[in-house]
Amino acid sequence: MPGTSRLAVALLLVVLSGCGRPIPNTVPPSGYTPYAPAPNPGSSVYVAPGAGVIDQPIDSGTLGRVQRATQTPAQCEAELEAARVTFSPTPDRVNSETCGLTAAGVLGPDMGTTARMAPSDVTMTCALAAAVSVWRRQSVEPAARAILGSDVVAIEHMGVYACRGVRNDSGETSRASAHSRAAALDFSGVRLRDGRRITVAGDWAAGTPEARFLHRIRDEGCRVFGTVLSPDYNAVHHDHLHLEAESGRLCR
Repeated sequence: MPGTSRLAVALLLVVLSGCGRPIPNTVPPSGYTPYAPAPNPGSSVYVAPGAGVIDQPIDSGTLGRVQRATQTPAQCEAELEAARVTFSPTPDRVNSETCGLTAAGVLGPDMGTTARMAPSDVTMTCALAAAVSVWRRQSVEPAARAILGSDVVAIEHMGVYACRGVRNDSGETSRASAHSRAAALDFSGVRLRDGRRITVAGDWAAGTPEARFLHRIRDEGCRVFGTVLSPDYNAVHHDHLHLEAESGRLCR
């Protein structure tokens, strides 16, 4: 066999000998994603928009849902983010043995509602921010439209964070107030789009639609907050509703 023929045969045998070898698959299979480290389970929590506790109507299970959804700062912040509620966490701090901030932040605008807090940008625990957001969306705003025929544009309050004790009717103080932990809001009234202003001090006992509105949001608030105190409780609360996002169970 001539040399050129033998060379051609040899090359053909080399090529054919590779036909049985597997060819590397350079095309990723369907659904393939590149490797990435597993996320830290405690680093973030996702709540689908519209699926969180803030968007659920108030019923007998609301308080339990709110408490479960705010057990950790990450879960609580995810609930607020899913509902488009602006909340900016702040560093923990200790002012005294009985006063300080833990898992707190600044509650800003709720982009899913028309009502704004007045004063705005108030510091409170994340759990209180979530409870206030449920109450605002599922009670205050619907009740105003149903009973008063107008939208709420401002929810007025007397503050949240204050290093003080619980006051009784005589003005004396005992144990530390939930305000000393930024866990309670003192609600004083609302302003409506049509210009009306409804206040606890002026309308609670009036026997009017304004009074019905205030009583309804107090009653519904009892399904959202751990403690709700109104003018029906004592004279100290003659001008506000005390709304507390802790585990107590008192509604009056």
